[in-house]
Amino acid sequence: MKRPTLRIVLGILVLAAFVILVRMLPVAQWLEQFKSYVKDAGALGYVLYVLVYVACVVLVIPALALTLGAGAIFGWVKGSIVNMIAGTLGATAAFLLARTVLRHRVEGFMRKHPQLAAVDRAVEREGVKIMLLVRIGGFPPFTWVNYAFGLTGISFGKYFVTTVFGIIPGTLAFTYAGAAGSQLLMGGGNRVVLIITAVAALAVLIYIARLATKAIRSAGVNVDEA
Repeated sequence: MKRPTLRIVLGILVLAAFVILVRMLPVAQWLEQFKSYVKDAGALGYVLYVLVYVACVVLVIPALALTLGAGAIFGWVKGSIVNMIAGTLGATAAFLLARTVLRHRVEGFMRKHPQLAAVDRAVEREGVKIMLLVRIGGFPPFTWVNYAFGLTGISFGKYFVTTVFGIIPGTLAFTYAGAAGSQLLMGGGNRVVLIITAVAALAVLIYIARLATKAIRSAGVNVDEA
């Protein structure tokens, strides 16, 4: 299974597991309690969520569950904003760490993962184009490639802007999936409409990711070995 498809399947499985848990645990009640906490905490609730998300990205911990969670807790619009800010800050922190205190460690990691080295060479040749495609296609994984980009000669400004725009499709799709899942758990909205729109959002993301992956492959990066 190709990585973009695997990424989407993982998201669907996480969402499905979340729905199943509600039948075993009082997840809906906990979710409402956390929503109340965030509301009562004001801006601090959002800040704490962003900080946890950033920490996961820096520590190379998959943040997909948090992306879905932001949609479930904050709703699609606010959740997307939270995820965009958190994802960008986490990616920026990893990029800067790779260029400074963690440079030697990241170089050792790159030597053990040829697919990341291939991305590095492609970025050297085509710069922003490859970076944007990597962000959209989800290959290599988001938390890994942030460090890899830190070893390239790309400027911080280009990296930052490309990251912001490149993570938009995935952020919007997964945040909406999380928001739709939350509404289903709470019994709100039209179940059929929620399921159809959530699946449609993920299907569009799959299509976009496949186009990006094809372009990455044509640039000489073998995504099938990742």
